Amino acid sequence: MITHIQGRLVEKNPTDVVIDCNGVGYYINISLHTFSELPKSENVKLFTHLLVREDSHTLYGFSSVAEREIFKLLISVSGVGASIARTMLSSLAPEQVLDAIANNDIPTIQSVKGIGAKTAQRVVLDLKDKILKVYGLSSISAGTSNTNKNEALSALETLGFVRKQSEKVVDTIVRENPDASAEMIIKQALKNL
Repeated sequence: MITHIQGRLVEKNPTDVVIDCNGVGYYINISLHTFSELPKSENVKLFTHLLVREDSHTLYGFSSVAEREIFKLLISVSGVGASIARTMLSSLAPEQVLDAIANNDIPTIQSVKGIGAKTAQRVVLDLKDKILKVYGLSSISAGTSNTNKNEALSALETLGFVRKQSEKVVDTIVRENPDASAEMIIKQALKNL
């Protein structure tokens, strides 16, 4: 119904903004990712999704069309409401959400506050095919880099490194070099840990 709103930024908070559009102030819920993407200037444009419920009409705003589409996909999953979808997009960048779903990376999705194991599995199960089709991600390349990543993490854990710290370093390495072999990932990680 309302696909975007462009106007003067009147109020800016980490969870919401008010945009004055020709004398009408629109209260729009946003994610932390969108908050970080807001321009410094007063003139702003947000892509929106209007969620109509029995008791409310709630407007959600996003810095990009891609983030809005991911939000729509997330709320289509049973058990994932608008607040959980917004929390997910606040905790993870839209690309991280896509990668986690495409790679069956349930621990990443489960790391979001409010998402349990069953919900994380349902998100992956319901959305993986849609995401691979719509975004043209190759499940083969996603799968191999994920296998190499998991092998590297297991090896680092065996060497005595804490998994949480290792994951951050390994994720950075895989992001910079998606085709890295498990050995390359381990070597790079050992330099950075």
